[in-house]
Amino acid sequence: MLTRNSPQRSASIAFYSLPLRKISLFIAFSSLPLRKKRYLFASNPQFDNLQREQLMKTIFASSLFLISIQLGFAQDAAPPPSDLEKVQKQLAADEKRLQDWPNLGRYRDDNSKLAPAAASEPRVVFMGDSITDAWGRTRGKFFPGKPYVNRGISGQTTPQMVLRFRPDVIDLHPKVVVILAGTNDIAGNTGLETLEEIEGNLITMVELAKANKIRVVLSSVMPVCDYIRPQTERRPPAKIIALNTWMQDYAKSHKLVYLDYYSALIDDQKMLKKELTYDGLHPNDAGYDVIGPLASEAITKALKGK
Repeated sequence: MLTRNSPQRSASIAFYSLPLRKISLFIAFSSLPLRKKRYLFASNPQFDNLQREQLMKTIFASSLFLISIQLGFAQDAAPPPSDLEKVQKQLAADEKRLQDWPNLGRYRDDNSKLAPAAASEPRVVFMGDSITDAWGRTRGKFFPGKPYVNRGISGQTTPQMVLRFRPDVIDLHPKVVVILAGTNDIAGNTGLETLEEIEGNLITMVELAKANKIRVVLSSVMPVCDYIRPQTERRPPAKIIALNTWMQDYAKSHKLVYLDYYSALIDDQKMLKKELTYDGLHPNDAGYDVIGPLASEAITKALKGK
């Protein structure tokens, strides 16, 4: 940055105060190979000691100017400390994700401390993303008095859930698993996915559950809206509807309980009701008050085998 007293500014003044002939001489001299430069100094009779000294001064001033300008650009490009801290935190988070992509460590200790389910206890595990993760932790009430287990992880997609389905669901021996997933897949949180690939991951979780005699509640992807902040660009409503239509058909043909959050949350514009969200994607307390009874009803159906 060229401040009043900066060395870059001083070098700039020194350079531009040189006669044009000397600046041109410097440019021409700088473009010569090293051998020719030495030859000019050593053997050319046109350069006496005084001329050599003047030329060297010109070269020195010009070089100082160029170097200082480069330093100035480097200083301007350096991120402020606050940005640097953000970059360092992001790098640390990325490194952690690479080391444990499905985040198996998130619930490892909790799972080991969880007492075995009683034979008469209708344990239910909620597998999902941030909407599940926040339920009863930051917003809403998570079924007080019920032996329900929250295994949501913010930001996750279906391939990550497939990888942690055994430790976070199967090994807990629930009667029912409530799966809420897909919105982050549509958004591309872990890379581009087709609807068929998302569907395939959901099928994998369903088959794993059924193989272990766990009944499945398959939840619709919730709607989004742009009333508070932009959401529909990353999560196009058409894709949400298409995935939900597939899930409803799949649940019917495979005798699963389909939990339709979507229909209960949309307004007349087919968007998430503004009063039920704080950001256009996640439910607020009022939103959880709407979906809680729906989940309870679906769990009851699953336990009765309906």
